[in-house]
Amino acid sequence: MRAEIFLLFALLLSCTSCKSQEKNPFSDAEPIHIRRFDKDLYRLIDSGDSTLRRRLLREYPNMFEVIGKGILNMQSPETPGFFGRLTNYYSEPTLKGLYRDAITLYDNIDDIEQQLGCGFACLKHHFPSMSIPNVYMHVSGLNQNVLVAENLLSVSIDKYMGKTYPLYLDFFYDYQLENMQRSHVVPDYLSGWLLAEYPFTGKENVLLERMIYEGKIKYLVSQALPDIPPYELMGYSESDYEWCKAHEKTIWKAIIERKHLYTPDHMTTNKYIENTPSTFLSSDAPGKLGIWMGWQIVNKYMQETQTTPGELMKQENAQEILTASKYKPF
Repeated sequence: MRAEIFLLFALLLSCTSCKSQEKNPFSDAEPIHIRRFDKDLYRLIDSGDSTLRRRLLREYPNMFEVIGKGILNMQSPETPGFFGRLTNYYSEPTLKGLYRDAITLYDNIDDIEQQLGCGFACLKHHFPSMSIPNVYMHVSGLNQNVLVAENLLSVSIDKYMGKTYPLYLDFFYDYQLENMQRSHVVPDYLSGWLLAEYPFTGKENVLLERMIYEGKIKYLVSQALPDIPPYELMGYSESDYEWCKAHEKTIWKAIIERKHLYTPDHMTTNKYIENTPSTFLSSDAPGKLGIWMGWQIVNKYMQETQTTPGELMKQENAQEILTASKYKPF
């Protein structure tokens, strides 16, 4: 079984193809049913009823395997001591309290299932051969927030408790809290699946290639979720988003003048992709500037070339995308 695990921290922006100025054409799509592994596992942990193990294993075999590998570092639920270690992990008082708060906050998820149905309907429209995974929710203990495996997609709802959740204030910076809200659940679901369907094949240490790849993913998610404001899809505050728009020329000029676009430097490239504020460019610059810039280039490319989303994902030459976009914000 394929068991890649993707951590997602950065999201997304807004474009055109699935949009209608009056109505999202996929707004009437059937909701996607989300399987509540999170609730069922909590019942097992809270009750200590070992008779539940076999039933849950039959119902969630893939989730237990992915959770075991991704969180417990155990290869299989058949490994001796698996459930003991699982119970010990989730019984830690602070984590158990977080777990209880998470399933309480996310007791009703009708809005998420409906939005997810709309999003996948749009992606399926553009990518007819794309499979729709079985979708779950889990709690990781602020660990893996998106899990992807063969025909499996799950988010860790304890990573989306809202900016004012008390426990977060002890562990996270303000810029991180922007991503830890309910509005980010569906974008993270869709991004996780797209990252699995279209894995990065370029050079990790070259900024242009990372920017264009991230820009593609942001573009597709914004297509699928046109009703979410661009700053939320990007994981920015409104003021951070406006800062990027106001300083677009300055950002691009700095990248070019510092020769960061093509120079293969992993550390420098990561500075443009990470969520950490980009103080190396400006004291008030938000993080993920490379991702934001990648969105700008891809959006311009789609406008200039009238390319379809399917064709966009087949084009893996980042330089050709940049050239064809005619992107010059001067």
